[in-house]
Amino acid sequence: MLFAAHAAFADVSVQNVTATQRYPWNGLVDIDYEVVCDDPAADVWVYATGFDKDANVSMGVRAISGDGANAPVKPGQHRMTWDVTSDYPGFNSTAFTVKMTALVGGAPYMVVDLSGGVDAISYPVSYLSSVPAGGWTDEYKTTKLVLRLIPPGTFMMGSPSDELGREARGYKETQHQVTLTKPFYVGVFELTQRQWLNVMGTSKAHKMAGDTIPANNVSYNEIRGTVNGAAWPVHNQVDANSFMGRLRSKANMMFDLPTEAQWEYACRAGTSTALNSGKNITATGRNECKNLNEIAWYGTRANSGSCPTTVGNYLANGWGLYDMLGNVLEWCLDWQSNDLGSNAQTDPKGASSANERILRGGGQWYYYYTWSDSSPWGAPEFCRSAARIGNYPSNGCYSGGYQYEGYGFRVVCLPAD
Repeated sequence: MLFAAHAAFADVSVQNVTATQRYPWNGLVDIDYEVVCDDPAADVWVYATGFDKDANVSMGVRAISGDGANAPVKPGQHRMTWDVTSDYPGFNSTAFTVKMTALVGGAPYMVVDLSGGVDAISYPVSYLSSVPAGGWTDEYKTTKLVLRLIPPGTFMMGSPSDELGREARGYKETQHQVTLTKPFYVGVFELTQRQWLNVMGTSKAHKMAGDTIPANNVSYNEIRGTVNGAAWPVHNQVDANSFMGRLRSKANMMFDLPTEAQWEYACRAGTSTALNSGKNITATGRNECKNLNEIAWYGTRANSGSCPTTVGNYLANGWGLYDMLGNVLEWCLDWQSNDLGSNAQTDPKGASSANERILRGGGQWYYYYTWSDSSPWGAPEFCRSAARIGNYPSNGCYSGGYQYEGYGFRVVCLPAD
């Protein structure tokens, strides 16, 4: 059962949050806050999100020190310091705020040991309180699977009507409020070819092989199965011989794909901009976008003959997740729905039925992509946090003419229902 050994989720909140710029200005902001919890001895993990009122954009908070930086705090008064100009060089705002959320319980990183391979009796699970001193080495992309704990919360799903590149794929991105009431773990990286091999004993290296390159040409059916695994959202069971079936059995945890709402919430990490770096795209079509270059490998940048690249090469989002945009498209649980509507939703599970399942995050149409193509599917507009597309669950890719796009995924670990 998820979190059983690590977390008793007590009633916790963060109150009296203030953000004070240091004067004379040196790029540092002191964030004072109070953690209130019904368990005075609880370890509480806190997460900050900035909001620049002048630019009307959310800001990922990464460069922090002090109380709550990569370690839990106890209930009471605390201060952390944010080096804003480290995260956002050239930052200049006269009005901004900081929002903080809190979560009681387990360490923020779950690590699943896959080194025993397909014949292993079990996959041991352990936890880390912070990123290892040497960073996420290839070990965590091949023989281990690392996931990050995401707190529950509320966010605006979709895109504003004036966002550049909006609805470029033809799927509606109507903005609506979504509340997720349960915490969940999500893969820090897209699942790699070596990790797939360790679990399934087969290769998922289509046209481009490499242990730390995302598994691609993977169908929804292979991930969850065609019998029990095809029934979502009626229930969350999977077929025993599917990827999730084997992973669940050997780790004794509720692993799955994310819902579409979970995926976008994890991708945004508190941001409301087109990109999860707190920035917007500045170009579309076959034009390169420098803001996107910081965080994604995508078709326009990769040019003709491009392939998926090693996971973790670009800037992570505010929750330390890599390649949420670009690289391969990622399967979500939900059936495809052209328009999710404008009504507020809580823990949405998507449409009850359809022909296609949803894919999110990709902008990488590769292998045979040519600049002369009139429809540059690897363009920046397809690498926005709100961009949506679907395909048949039996398909592991799209292939048409000179275009080829392989599908991948990242793993989520869910609270037991």
